[in-house]
Amino acid sequence: MSDTVLVVAAHGDDEALGCGGTMARHKAQGDAVDVLLVADGVTSRGAAADAGPRQAAAAEAARILGSERPRFLNFPDNRLDTVALLDVVQAMEEVIAEVHPDIIYTHHGGDLNIDHIITHRAVMTACRPVPGQPVQAIYGFEVQSSTEWGSVDQDSQFRPTHFVEISQQLKAKLAALDCYKDEMRPFPHARSGEAVTALARLRGSQVGLNAAEAFTVLRQVKPH
Repeated sequence: MSDTVLVVAAHGDDEALGCGGTMARHKAQGDAVDVLLVADGVTSRGAAADAGPRQAAAAEAARILGSERPRFLNFPDNRLDTVALLDVVQAMEEVIAEVHPDIIYTHHGGDLNIDHIITHRAVMTACRPVPGQPVQAIYGFEVQSSTEWGSVDQDSQFRPTHFVEISQQLKAKLAALDCYKDEMRPFPHARSGEAVTALARLRGSQVGLNAAEAFTVLRQVKPH
């Protein structure tokens, strides 16, 4: 039986960094994959910033990974803390009601980036486990140059307990990240192709695989 998957990410490129290989694997298994991007990803860079190229890159990355064309909420970049959480939650709820996902992938709650933190909180609020909630599993992903940069004083360090093999999907993940050339950096930056590959190899080696993406289990329900 196929699943419906929704990836909720703060910015275009977070989805590919956090779970691009898993997205491609879901598609290969016959699952439906949708992407929701919460912030526009560019307005923090100045009044002249244009979200169009970032959205075009997200659409091409989605095509490579096998998901539907992304939905964009276009909240202000790196300023989600200036938006009422209720507004973000209600916008997410509309998409969740439309997509009716079985599985959601979203940010780890202890990232450095404020938009990642608020996206995480909004997802958990929008998916609160009331009767009739369609979401049966929520997984938290890591985003290089944000998750590992979170303060060591936080209680919510990223400690993955769920691993997905992406040996066959790593090439597609890297190709999707190539769509975000303006966001990627040369090695040894954490957001480089070499570092992404190294992390996939590391996560794989932790569970006896060639390459993997790692997640925290935020909720997992086995229905009747």
